[in-house]
Amino acid sequence: MNLILVHDSCPVRNGGSLLRFALTTEPLRSIVLRALSKGPNWSQKNDGNRRSRSARDRGETICAVPKSWEIGSQSSSGRKKRSESNAKSEVICYDSEISLGSEFTGESGTKHNADSWFRVSNGQFVTRIDSGLLEGTLGAARADLVAVNAEPGLSGAQERIRLTTEGNVAGFRRVYSDSAEFAFVPVDWPHHLFIRAGVLPRVLVGGAMPVSFSALCLRCRSEGLELRAVDVGGAMLDLETEEGMLGLCSLMLSSGSEVRANVGDSPLISPKARLVGNVLLGDNVEIGPEAVIVGPTIVARDAKIERGAVISSSIIGEQVCVPERQFVRNCIAQGPDHDWGRTVQCRGSDSHRAQELDLWQTAQGAFRNWPRFSYARFFKRVADCVAALMVLILFAPVIPFVALAIKLNSPGPVFYSDKRQGLHGKEFGCLKFRTMVAGADKIQDKLRFVSAVDGPQFKMDDDPRISTVGRFLRETYIDEIPQFFNVLFGQMSIVGPRPSPESENTLCPPWRDARLSVRPGITGLWQLHRTREPMKDFQEWIHYDTMYVRNLSLKMDLVTCWRTAMKLLDNFISQF
Repeated sequence: MNLILVHDSCPVRNGGSLLRFALTTEPLRSIVLRALSKGPNWSQKNDGNRRSRSARDRGETICAVPKSWEIGSQSSSGRKKRSESNAKSEVICYDSEISLGSEFTGESGTKHNADSWFRVSNGQFVTRIDSGLLEGTLGAARADLVAVNAEPGLSGAQERIRLTTEGNVAGFRRVYSDSAEFAFVPVDWPHHLFIRAGVLPRVLVGGAMPVSFSALCLRCRSEGLELRAVDVGGAMLDLETEEGMLGLCSLMLSSGSEVRANVGDSPLISPKARLVGNVLLGDNVEIGPEAVIVGPTIVARDAKIERGAVISSSIIGEQVCVPERQFVRNCIAQGPDHDWGRTVQCRGSDSHRAQELDLWQTAQGAFRNWPRFSYARFFKRVADCVAALMVLILFAPVIPFVALAIKLNSPGPVFYSDKRQGLHGKEFGCLKFRTMVAGADKIQDKLRFVSAVDGPQFKMDDDPRISTVGRFLRETYIDEIPQFFNVLFGQMSIVGPRPSPESENTLCPPWRDARLSVRPGITGLWQLHRTREPMKDFQEWIHYDTMYVRNLSLKMDLVTCWRTAMKLLDNFISQF
């Protein structure tokens, strides 16, 4: 079970507490409760079915709100069962303490897994934290209670610049993945507090969760429990700010989790009104003719939109009447007494809200993307598989003889696998026939001072580590035949940027994301056009790789394959 704790100490603005307004307004209430109940990794993408044990929802989620807010009606047990809004949280109201029931005090005889966590989330914030990083962080903390705050400054896919006192750049650091670091225990409730299930009865006071964080800390000290704090890379939205509330609604509506309204759904909606994009309407909403509502927008129940009004990316509260011809943008109108004279443009900033939402993008958002059924994303992959199968079948009779020659020439394995970064930076083992003596990679640093190329890569003339058979395999490019298995596995492509390890990519951050937007290739523009002139190889490598990503097309791939085939034929003939 997880607890969402909403505090009464939230700042009160001109229109009152935004969170209180949201939890008393349908259908906004269902959106907020749904987002809060999903926990710290509610918007995680591309993680398949993998979820952190520590962040996994166990049983129901309880949302505790101040009793003075008068949210909904309560049953005799003091709990309001799931409402008609289909929210994923059970709402309870508390006065001075939050009673959780006998199943948490241990009086019911219920046994809790010692490795499981009970999560208390601060209802003022919605966060996004990588589930794998969170699980590892909780394990490394080795504490009974762990206070977790989402810290945007520790998020990946960003650059950190350090300036001198005169404002000059002293240096910069590129962060490619989210990180975590220990911090001081906060004075107020963190974004999330994780409590080991085995010690939860000792944290509760008479079966109730303390409302005050300082009281909870005192309780932990008196019980001899260890509390540690951790900042974890992630993003957060403050639901007590207009930018945060509007940003949450935008994310929830754009995710498709809500039902979009259409003209004709209600007799109160004029057929001459226009609803564009994701628009969510409450009950008994009246929309006049020529009114335009552009999503993401929420209009609460009993609201009225008069003739010709234009609403964009806003939240209209219950019983609010938007005047005729009124323009509303990025605005939250909480009640009927809203001052429309001050709502000419918007009370939120487009640029500010855009920055808030940018933090919610996954690492993949830093790379270039193509439509699902475009050549670059779909048909190129099909062509790669067909071509790789044909090449492997063609060279199948040759591979045993190449393997035998390698084994007879020098001791060691037939194949060599080196870590390379592929699509979106995912590492894979790049296969080749072994052309060097065993352990050659361990002495590369000792030879770097004689490297014939600039930049992070290494190459030297008459490399003593290359075997006799290996030199022939390199000159004829036969050593790269095993990479067609990488193509079949989806790790590489026939044509693409040069496959490179993380150690090289970290030294060229401005170009990294472009190069890793596509799968690395067995051949590419750089391999065909490099001049090998002194102090220019690195620049040519980056130039041709980024040029390929910018201009990727079927024609470019066909021309590259044809020129590569001609080059291979010339090199093979020149060996005899």
